[in-house]
Amino acid sequence: MVGMAHGREERITPRTTAEVVDGVGSRLRALRAHRNVTLAALATETGISVSTLSRLESGQRKPTLELLLPLARAYQVPLDDLVGAPQTGDPRVHLKPELHGGRVVVPLTRRTGGVRSFKQLFPPNSPGGEPSLKTHEGYEWLYVLSGRLRLVLGEHDLDLGPGEVAEFDTHTPHWIGNVTDEVTEVLCLYGPQGERTHVRSRPVDRA
Repeated sequence: MVGMAHGREERITPRTTAEVVDGVGSRLRALRAHRNVTLAALATETGISVSTLSRLESGQRKPTLELLLPLARAYQVPLDDLVGAPQTGDPRVHLKPELHGGRVVVPLTRRTGGVRSFKQLFPPNSPGGEPSLKTHEGYEWLYVLSGRLRLVLGEHDLDLGPGEVAEFDTHTPHWIGNVTDEVTEVLCLYGPQGERTHVRSRPVDRA
């Protein structure tokens, strides 16, 4: 199979079978977190035991068709999506979810510099424990799509709901988390070198 990348032909054979198989567990875990499904509920839906599902997600159990087919039906996704098969003849970019500190992060831009955008899914009550404020380089803009987000920013303790926005310099000590029993979905724009996410301008005088 041959695909096109950066104006040249690229043979789609960079990953070994072992690498593909090893990536299935994290993909299943991210998909279940995105759907907000418990292992018990998934076991009931698929007929696969909770222990087997848990071992699949942790990589301790190798995926087989007998296990992946009912999971694909339960999640209503193509089997290729579960195993990460390479796309052929499709020019669309398929962005892959990643796990960071218990959150599911879906990158919406591919560039490494400048302002980057992400969709983040915070599982219920995550991260656990008391807020631990951190600082780092950058400037961040958050928009809550669904659920509720707690933002501790310096001396402020904010509760953000759907449609609410926060923006701040990440040199300010901050902590972001979900303290509810529902998944919180957030759109995030982040400038690693402190770039602002938008420019304010005066409204047009239409008089």
